Amino acid sequence: MYFALLYDVVDDYAVRRAPLRSAHLALAERYTREGKLLLGGAFDPPDGALLVFQAESAAEVEEFVRQDPYVVNGLVRAWRVRPWTVVVGRDLARR
Repeated sequence: MYFALLYDVVDDYAVRRAPLRSAHLALAERYTREGKLLLGGAFDPPDGALLVFQAESAAEVEEFVRQDPYVVNGLVRAWRVRPWTVVVGRDLARR
């Protein structure tokens, strides 16, 4: 299954993320190596972010959220996980 993780971030997110960025990216890289995180990045302007996961359940995505330094340190003011049905494009599950 695919899941979209959407972050709403604080107004000064771009400035405040600098000291936490390497820890956030290390977590993201770990999930990428495990095959769970497929894509991720901030919007432009940086008022939020989208991360796309492939996982068995939303609980796996929520585990990422609980560990994310951006969330733990208050840069993310709200987040939501949404199941995402891919209907067009390359289905990575068939690789």
